[in-house]
Amino acid sequence: MPFSNLGLSEALLKAIADSGYTTPTPIQTKAIPAILTGQDLLAAAETGTGKTAGFTLPILQRLSQKHFDRNRPVRTLILTPTRELAAQVGESVKKYGAYQEPHLKSEVVFGGVKINPQMMRLRGGVDILTATPGRLLDLVNQNAVKLDKVEILVLDEADRMLDMGFIRDIRKILAFLPKKRQNLLFSATFSADIRKLTSELLVNPLRIEVAVENAAANTIDQIVYKVNKAAKTALLTHLVTSKNWQQVLVFTSTKHGANKLVEKLNTANIKSAAIHGNKSQGARTSALAGFKAGDIRVLVATDVAARGIDIVKLPHVVNFELPRSSSDYVHRIGRTGRAGQNGLAVSLVSQDEYPALKLVEKLIGTQIPSEHIEGF
Repeated sequence: MPFSNLGLSEALLKAIADSGYTTPTPIQTKAIPAILTGQDLLAAAETGTGKTAGFTLPILQRLSQKHFDRNRPVRTLILTPTRELAAQVGESVKKYGAYQEPHLKSEVVFGGVKINPQMMRLRGGVDILTATPGRLLDLVNQNAVKLDKVEILVLDEADRMLDMGFIRDIRKILAFLPKKRQNLLFSATFSADIRKLTSELLVNPLRIEVAVENAAANTIDQIVYKVNKAAKTALLTHLVTSKNWQQVLVFTSTKHGANKLVEKLNTANIKSAAIHGNKSQGARTSALAGFKAGDIRVLVATDVAARGIDIVKLPHVVNFELPRSSSDYVHRIGRTGRAGQNGLAVSLVSQDEYPALKLVEKLIGTQIPSEHIEGF
């Protein structure tokens, strides 16, 4: 089914075509028509399923169809757990709203950076606000933003927000919102806490579940290199230089490990940067921008920081260590091989990780080809 069958405007279809997407993902096919009708939605959707466009597209359409208020009160509030995800959602809103008339103003606010510039940007009003909960409450408490005209509320990655302890902040934010509004809740899992929040928040929601893809996309080639733990950095350096990889996303288990790996790669003249929770927002934004532009060859990330990284033509993903959870392996390698592009997912596996490798292979239902490079 093409996007044109989902009831979206010509302006939105033009922006979608500019982005290089031709057919909607399963979550988009189900969510877009439902959101356009104005009903509440409960969607089980992982990162990488196309859910961000699944809600930004119909929201842009709904807001443009209704009255336009020159004072620009916040009409859509999108709450996300992390700064990276907030930035990604903000980019999505700007990208898809490029041709809309009247043009909708959007802003992104999060902690970890100075609040005053954010207050200044909110002064002229804003139609769509994407925010992390803590910073939003700071802005509300300083009267920098009002939420009494919100028509649509989105909780994105609600399970992650609850895991990170945001439930009290979310409840405080709900108290500032009008009772009558459309609520959209996206979550990868439906825990007891999520079900409780759903019963408090949603009114007769349409429930959408997109089967979690345990199989990696068939556009991704996977390979395992069996290697001594102490030789992993040398092997990664060898692979990047000998195969002339120019854009590589590398996953490490820890922030410390990410920093250490970046130091060693830079020493080997491979331009690298790390993104994780201990980095300032400026450093993270700059590293991601440099990586997208091709100035940084290797971006080293932890799982949490990597949520929100969306690069359509990313050619290489490397698991420097296998993740703790097998499903995280599928999420990690799903950063490549997107939008019909081919990708390569490489895992550097030491002997103590063989049991974890077996669990990954059991989950994806296939044995990953394994190679050993002489000298490593």
